[in-house]
Amino acid sequence: MEEVQREASSSVIDSEPAKNKRSPSEFLKSVLGRPVKVRLNSGIEYRGVLACLDGYMNIAMEQTEEFVDGQLKEKYGDCFIRGNNVLYISAQKRAT
Repeated sequence: MEEVQREASSSVIDSEPAKNKRSPSEFLKSVLGRPVKVRLNSGIEYRGVLACLDGYMNIAMEQTEEFVDGQLKEKYGDCFIRGNNVLYISAQKRAT
């Protein structure tokens, strides 16, 4: 009986951190309208404000800058990225 209680209490303890985790969908909703970094499969990186995205990860950004090998190559007003090219999306700190 004690063993069952220990297992039950340990599973409750193990699941506690899961309450603090966000799903990818929640993360994407939280960064809409905020500065993000988008890395493509090719290694090119775009930084700008996430305007919108859809279920295919197609992305629209504003105030976009293109970086190749860490060097600024171009600045764009608006940018549209096809979702199958996206490696990851990362939140950036707001400029102060």
